Amino acid sequence: MYLTKFEDFPETSEPVWILGKEYNALTEKDDILSDVTSRLWFTYRKNFPPIGGTGPTSDTGWGCMLRCGQMILGEALMRRHLGRDWRWARGQKQREEYISILNAFIDKKDSYYSIHQIAQMGVGEGKPIGQWYGPNTVAQVLKKLAVFDTWSRLVVHVAMDNTVVIEEIKLLCMPWLDVAGACVESEGVGELNGCLEGACALTEEETPLWKPLVLLIPLRLGLSDINEAYIETLKQCFMLPQSLGVIGGKPNSAHYFIGFVGEELIYLDPHTTQPAVEPSEDGQVLDEMYHCQHPPCRMHICELDPSIAAGFFCRTEDEFDDWCMRIRRLSCNRGGLPMFELVDSQPSHMVSVDALNLTPGN
Repeated sequence: MYLTKFEDFPETSEPVWILGKEYNALTEKDDILSDVTSRLWFTYRKNFPPIGGTGPTSDTGWGCMLRCGQMILGEALMRRHLGRDWRWARGQKQREEYISILNAFIDKKDSYYSIHQIAQMGVGEGKPIGQWYGPNTVAQVLKKLAVFDTWSRLVVHVAMDNTVVIEEIKLLCMPWLDVAGACVESEGVGELNGCLEGACALTEEETPLWKPLVLLIPLRLGLSDINEAYIETLKQCFMLPQSLGVIGGKPNSAHYFIGFVGEELIYLDPHTTQPAVEPSEDGQVLDEMYHCQHPPCRMHICELDPSIAAGFFCRTEDEFDDWCMRIRRLSCNRGGLPMFELVDSQPSHMVSVDALNLTPGN
């Protein structure tokens, strides 16, 4: 069984938190490793088709943040289609949803979230192919690519200026609210019910009433080093059930952080070069290379570069409301500095690209 060696993990009575789930390191080591192994692990690859037709055939040395972006979005897709409690095991029959998720990241130009798509979309963000990305750049690129994923129908929202605007997110995830608002303005309040019913009827056929939300929040938690006042707040983010983890690290050395134990962050490391994978004729994917089957990496939280992006997933409006309640509760706690601000409506000094309804094609 692959859960045999765990010497590298600390024998501690301190709780272990992995993406919103709490574990006991003394009694639940197998469960911890099973959870970590079930996360999608995207690493450097070699011998894939050239990016852009004539570009690189490997991302070794420059693609680590792109791979971390794939991991945090891959986690969102697994929450969306499989649920947080889904577990991977070597050799088990693969569910169709799982195969579809993996195929979205295969290293070829027509996969939704392939290294090819991310690298080429990054050119529009001012990043030539082969250049290292920061957390904000990869977040912006994932937001643009998600528009074309008609299977998952996610709303990827990148909250800028350390501010999450509730009204803005609700309009993005429930676009029929905007339709209803327009009806109120043009027809008067008397027509509201009919307009809402029409919007809901349309929505039930074409999209859910709430489009699942991937919320990415680029943050800077200090100048050259992380400000220790943010450490407790950062740790509490991994305790939220909506947590997708954090992407960050150091320049040229990005990691996907999925939890913590004590003062150490737990992360998946993309700095392993594996051969590119091709799906078999029946669509199955050799998936063992997409799951890290050894004890997870750890680093002291003070070593974290202050430039990060935190991610959260809210499948329903209730989950988003619950997230807002938890964030407000955290901001009331003493013992930590809030990493970002949560506000009901758009501050007048902020202009949002989302609010202007600009999409990659416009």
